[in-house]
Amino acid sequence: MATKDPSREAHFPAIEKKYGEKMSYWHKVMKEIAQERYPAQIAHLRENYGFSQAHANALVMYSRGSVSSKKFTTMSQYLKTVDPVQAKTVRAMFKVIQSKYPKLTLEIAWNKPMLKDENKYIFAASCSKKSILIHPWSDAVMKKFKPQLAELDGFDLKIKTIGIPNDWEVDTKLLQDMVKMRMAEKK
Repeated sequence: MATKDPSREAHFPAIEKKYGEKMSYWHKVMKEIAQERYPAQIAHLRENYGFSQAHANALVMYSRGSVSSKKFTTMSQYLKTVDPVQAKTVRAMFKVIQSKYPKLTLEIAWNKPMLKDENKYIFAASCSKKSILIHPWSDAVMKKFKPQLAELDGFDLKIKTIGIPNDWEVDTKLLQDMVKMRMAEKK
C-alpha cells in the first residue's frame, strides 16, 4: 500500500488488516528475530507470513528504530551527512546546472537531491564513500556521453549512473549539455 506519509507507522493499519494480527503480535515476532540481519528479517516476514516487501520493510525498519523513511528535506541536510569534499562538488554541480536552467526545481526524493522539470526528473546525485554518483535519468543521454565520459580519469560508468571522483573539477559544458539533451528528450 503506497502512502504519502513517510512514517513507518503509516503502514501499521494495513499490516493489521492484511495479515490478521494486531501490531503487538508483530512487535513480538520482531523481538524473536531481533538478532538477525536486515535481509534475514525481511525474508522471515515474507516467507513465513506472506508480507509484501513494503510492509516487511516498514516493520523491520521500525523495529530497528527508524520511524520514518524520509531522512532529508533539504539539500543542506543531505550535504551535512557527506564528506565536505563531496558536498563542495555536489553544490558546484547543481549550481552549474541551475544557472543555465533556473526553472528546474530542487527536491529531495529517495533521500538524495534531484532536479525536476514539472513531473520529470532531469538530474540526480548521491554520495558513497568512494565516489559521487550522478544520474541523468536517460538511457539516450548515457549512450551519447559514454564515449566522452570513458576518457575521463576516475569515472566509473554504470548502466544508468556515472561514478565521478569526489573532488571532480566540475565540467560546466558537459553537465549543461547532458541536461540540455535530457530536457529536449522530455518534451
